[in-house]
Amino acid sequence: MREPVLRSTPATNDDDRDLRPQHMRDMVGQRDVYARLEIAVDSARKRGDTLGHILFDGPPGLGKTTFATCIPRDLGVACQIASGAVLQAPKDLIPYLTNAEEGSVLFIDEIHRLPKAVEEFLYPAMEDFRIDILLGDGVNARTINMTLRPFTLIGATTRAGLLSAPLRDRFQIREHLDFYSVEELTEIVSRSARKLQMKIDADAAREIASRSRGTPRLANNRLRWVRDYVTSKADGKVTLELAHAALDMQAIDRLGLDGQDRKYLETIVRVFHGGPVGVEAVAHTMNLAIDTLSDEVEPYLLRSGLVIRTPRGRKVTAAGYDHLGLAPENPPDTQRSLFG
Repeated sequence: MREPVLRSTPATNDDDRDLRPQHMRDMVGQRDVYARLEIAVDSARKRGDTLGHILFDGPPGLGKTTFATCIPRDLGVACQIASGAVLQAPKDLIPYLTNAEEGSVLFIDEIHRLPKAVEEFLYPAMEDFRIDILLGDGVNARTINMTLRPFTLIGATTRAGLLSAPLRDRFQIREHLDFYSVEELTEIVSRSARKLQMKIDADAAREIASRSRGTPRLANNRLRWVRDYVTSKADGKVTLELAHAALDMQAIDRLGLDGQDRKYLETIVRVFHGGPVGVEAVAHTMNLAIDTLSDEVEPYLLRSGLVIRTPRGRKVTAAGYDHLGLAPENPPDTQRSLFG
């Protein structure tokens, strides 16, 4: 089985790629997704057929790109990588489609960002492996029907709700990736530490995992920071004490909340008396974009039960007050700053 050639539009980080598994069997977590994909890949390999189109959705950093790059390696086929933000017109997509080898994979990251014209141009390519190219204008215009070699389109999105129904329905396999357990992240941290040639105690690996919000990408980023801290301050093995010191220096607390997360909670408590309050009001108070709060900050706080959504807006829960060290039954002291 030959190793596929990955052709990428955006630059990829060598360090990040080295920490990623190279084959699906090496991946930690998402075992249900892996089991279903392994059957599909094995079946396509045995039939000598093209794998059906696959759509991955889920929050950032959970392994969508890793799955998408491992699948062609397991199939022994070539892979092209593009971004939905880059493909702004059908002409941008044509080179990828015409260069696709038979049975190869075309991976489009953030596929929800494809413009409607590009999306519609994909429909016949996905269903019938053909594209229609319009040449000329007006009465001199003519259409060339070009046959493509059968290929597999893998799409990844963090916002599946923005995909149109016709595009979603053209993916034969749709998989949602969920957050990882602390045990799974601990294994990922330990494995990444070995790849980075780091010595790390088991309890230190678990501490990093527990502060990584169920996300492998964050776990690896936390691990890299701890490595830098230990290299600078201690020049030795990562112990629990050093892991604590490094993560505390980044203001990452025991639940994995960073400074912006806590500022969000504190703003609702200090300014809006715990809520309920609309996200727009919180965003304006914090001088942040609404999308930043709804896409980056709120998902983990909601999943952790620190904030709830009510018909009237966001409200800090008793667990949120407890995490801030406040009593929910007492009105917050608006004269006292919580940002210190």
